[in-house]
Amino acid sequence: MTRLAVFDCDGTLVDSSAPIYAALKETFRQHGLEVPAPRAAQRVIGLSLVEAMESLVPEAGGGRHAELAEQYKRNFLALRTAGQVDEPLFDGVLELLDALEDDGWLLAVATGKSDRGLTHCLDRHGIHARFVSLQTADRHPSKPHPSMVEQAMADAGAVPGTTIVVGDTSFDMAMAVAAGATPIGVGWGYHEAAELLEAGAVAVAEQPLDVLDLIREHVHG
Repeated sequence: MTRLAVFDCDGTLVDSSAPIYAALKETFRQHGLEVPAPRAAQRVIGLSLVEAMESLVPEAGGGRHAELAEQYKRNFLALRTAGQVDEPLFDGVLELLDALEDDGWLLAVATGKSDRGLTHCLDRHGIHARFVSLQTADRHPSKPHPSMVEQAMADAGAVPGTTIVVGDTSFDMAMAVAAGATPIGVGWGYHEAAELLEAGAVAVAEQPLDVLDLIREHVHG
């Protein structure tokens, strides 16, 4: 029986809040908009870009949201080209990936990043080849739509009953619920534990290796 662990990226595998906020701040400055507070910006990390802009600037029209999203992409790419994008792995993440693989789990990613952004991030840390499925905002509706998890399960030959989704936002947990997978929240990311539990998380891990205990407690098979 195939067991699949689907990971969010930003806020779960890596801490990307600083470069995301830098690109967002420059985007808003260029468009003459009031820059959101860092905490407000963190809360939309994980959504696809247009949906994130809709949340941050609800009064803007739809075309404006798409324009802001494209400008953000250009600004983030400029930061990366200048060597100013640092997305470190959270402490303990590599050990968790090792332990899951040793226990026979397949690994996947479901993220609001683009294909290019995810590839760059995973390659930088030398973990790209560890994932059997990489699902991004380039090919799917924004979280919490279940499309990314459903495609990851199809790629891996897994079923919802033996699939977990590990993420730091309520969007991740709601996505898992919609796909029939087991949602496991992480407490080191960008949403509070209470929000994750309210969105459907069976539990929230305080550190990466805690995920192993939660799997034993909540996942059958």
